[in-house]
Amino acid sequence: MEKKIPFEPVVMLVDATYLERVGTDLTEHFAPLVKRELPKADLAVLLECLALDAGVPLGENKVQVIFIYDEADKRFSFCDPSDLEKELHATAFKSQLGEFSLYAFQPSGFATREDLFLESFQLLGESKEVRRVIAVPDEDGYGERLASYINKVGEGKEGVTVFGMNPPVYQGKYAFEMLGFAVLQALGIRADEL
Repeated sequence: MEKKIPFEPVVMLVDATYLERVGTDLTEHFAPLVKRELPKADLAVLLECLALDAGVPLGENKVQVIFIYDEADKRFSFCDPSDLEKELHATAFKSQLGEFSLYAFQPSGFATREDLFLESFQLLGESKEVRRVIAVPDEDGYGERLASYINKVGEGKEGVTVFGMNPPVYQGKYAFEMLGFAVLQALGIRADEL
């Protein structure tokens, strides 16, 4: 990351390129099933759902969200706000869970999105300030590489939660949650519609 930022007690590390792919796929798949056009997902609701699914309790928490993205994917098409650079980077919002501060970074030089995500994940594990790590990696691209870091990151933390569409094949000190449930909630799809 080109700028050093202090970490909060709860950090959500999100591969924005992967989240865009999942969000777009789910929108295209579920709109015909519920027989209506789906609104754009509310990004704040999505982040709150991820935090709740990861065990963050209601209260005055400080949740830091770090989006990692490729230059070509600096806008979400399935949710609002959508522009990682202009609308989301260095912003914040408050909810019943506390304050969410948002940052967006893209790799520079010869680094890849994968490199930046994994390096950031390692830094979260080393940070004494971070108590809980919530990760949304690209499970299809480099998700399995988390296996070599997951136990080190989990040492001394209250918890590590990995979100994806398929449970990882690796073992470790982490909880797995389905990313799709949070995305569907943010898209406004009700259980009685399915």
